[in-house]
Amino acid sequence: MESKMDFRVDHTWDGFPVEHEPVSVGLEPGHGGLLLKVSAPLFNDPPAPLGEPGKPFRRLWDYEVVEAFFLNDLTEQYLEVELCPHGQHLVLLLSGRRNVWKQELALSFKVSRGETRWEGRACVPWSYFPPNVTKFNSFAIHGSKDKRSYEALYPVPRCELQPGQKPDFHRLEYFKPFSFNTLLGEEWKQPESDLWLTEKPDL
Repeated sequence: MESKMDFRVDHTWDGFPVEHEPVSVGLEPGHGGLLLKVSAPLFNDPPAPLGEPGKPFRRLWDYEVVEAFFLNDLTEQYLEVELCPHGQHLVLLLSGRRNVWKQELALSFKVSRGETRWEGRACVPWSYFPPNVTKFNSFAIHGSKDKRSYEALYPVPRCELQPGQKPDFHRLEYFKPFSFNTLLGEEWKQPESDLWLTEKPDL
């Protein structure tokens, strides 16, 4: 059992090394859920969303964000958590690739920001995770227009890239195996989620 798991998002979505200090994503046991920790360069590009810090913000992926995805690869049910250095967040529950059925869920998320770096801590309740999470991926986005950069923990293998292919963080086939038991012990069982047991779109 490990007390924490740490990942570095050190490649672009298409497999090239990033040209800056990589984003770090850490997972730790939290109170009633999983503690998701981010340590990242602050690009401050695009400018901050107009939403209130600490609140959900729709289409947060259009801004500077770090994202974590937790997937059951048999059912294609997955959780997407997006964290912004300016304090906004977005939590999406998806059933089937890109099929959002619940979004803008509440999240305890705190940010500390310096001139060149930011750190975030979010406690993600167990009820947000789909049953039997088996795979994981993490992403980072920053920059505007032609300087927009899309980065992935587990990128698309360069040998599988197609001409003209665009970044797509919902290519679930490239996620890698993941188990909460590595973090919480072999005896630990993922709590059942009332949210997922009553899966109904509320969009």
